[in-house]
Amino acid sequence: MATTTTAPTLRKGDAVVAAVDLRGVPAGTTGKVSLVNGLTWIRYWVRFANGVVMGSINRSKLATPDEWERRHDEPVEAAASTEAASDGAAEATAAGGGVEINGALVPQKLLDRSKAARERLGA
Repeated sequence: MATTTTAPTLRKGDAVVAAVDLRGVPAGTTGKVSLVNGLTWIRYWVRFANGVVMGSINRSKLATPDEWERRHDEPVEAAASTEAASDGAAEATAAGGGVEINGALVPQKLLDRSKAARERLGA
């Protein structure tokens, strides 16, 4: 199995910044790691400055304050390409239909299948 190089593992008590918008936590909100769990997939529980406590956060969704500063010092072109990619995802969602739940898209065909099954079972 191939391994990938990732950002260093955070430790309990480390200061972090939400790298992306999370449920109830806008990107850029500072926080503190309160628990680290997992063996091969490390997840974090974080207490954010706005009072939200959130668990099972992947490292890719968090940044250290230094990483956050470096990310915002990148050229504007990189940010523009990221925006274009997210606009394309939004258009694909609108074109194909479906619902986004916790950041994951549930395609319309699956929603239709479950609706038909409920009707068939009389639920």
